[in-house]
Amino acid sequence: MTNNSSCIQPSMISSMALPIIYTFLCIVGLFGNSLSQWVFLMKINKKTSTHIYLVHLVTANLLVCSTMPFMVMYFLKSFQWEYQSAQCRVVNFLGTLAMHVSMFVSLLILSWIAISRYATLMKMDSTQEATSCYEKIFYGHLLKKFRQPDFARKLCIYIWGVVLVVILPVSIYYSVVEATEGEEDLCYNQQIELGAMISQIASLIGTTFIGLSFLVVLMSYYSFVSYLRKIRTCISITGKDRIYSSVKRHLLVIQILLIICFLPYSIFKPIFYVLHQRENCQQLNYLIEIKNILTCLASARSSTDPIVFLLLDKKFKKTLYNLFTRSDSPHMQPYG
Repeated sequence: MTNNSSCIQPSMISSMALPIIYTFLCIVGLFGNSLSQWVFLMKINKKTSTHIYLVHLVTANLLVCSTMPFMVMYFLKSFQWEYQSAQCRVVNFLGTLAMHVSMFVSLLILSWIAISRYATLMKMDSTQEATSCYEKIFYGHLLKKFRQPDFARKLCIYIWGVVLVVILPVSIYYSVVEATEGEEDLCYNQQIELGAMISQIASLIGTTFIGLSFLVVLMSYYSFVSYLRKIRTCISITGKDRIYSSVKRHLLVIQILLIICFLPYSIFKPIFYVLHQRENCQQLNYLIEIKNILTCLASARSSTDPIVFLLLDKKFKKTLYNLFTRSDSPHMQPYG
């Protein structure tokens, strides 16, 4: 087998820019998500299904942020470490495993949140005359479960279990078998960046799940818009406009997150596995750089979620408002 360590070389983006970006995302993400988790667990007594989804989403975010120091060390030192060194194995195994597990969990939970928001709409209008029998049955037997806290709790635990069962064996196989088959000298090499056949198949399957999650959110959003348009033509909903706008905003925010952070990653990944087979070192370097940048973009969503929570959850926003204004103005009332 040809030594590919000399074929791919880290650029300034990989060796300098990505470590700085990951360090910044790690600090911001750990602080913001830790604060968010404290608010959800300690300051909100009556938790809805949405709060339970958000608690597990924050847990996944914290796991992503905790892997970022491994990514920083990989991009700073991997072109100096030996391929079979303990540092190389630990950084790749822990970084890859934790990051991908948490990314898939967060994607699925975002999908459940979108479905839950749509279920909120269906609950409010399931008694209206404009609602068809099909829609009443659909809400009564399926959608309303996503709004039940017990169901949300069990569903999130089930998600963690399934993702771990699927990804953990692949990661172990990669570390024990695939990572020992190469003859590269350095930790930063084609074997690590591309993976062997099993890893590539698993990655493509995971990319497919990303696409499916995006479609779930997309369908929830456009189903809501279509449903709202139909109701507006049938009945007066002036009193509910604020609630409808809130649900619409929730779905739109989640959709934008997936478009910006995950859609480029999911589109490029299959293209990457097709194009990298060509024997062209310069092109391979470009492809790997793009892959690493898009992976960083996908993980960046975990650090920005606390800002999104301010848009999605009124209780979260009010709790933070009370927390940061209590010492300055104890008698100030929070906004609604």
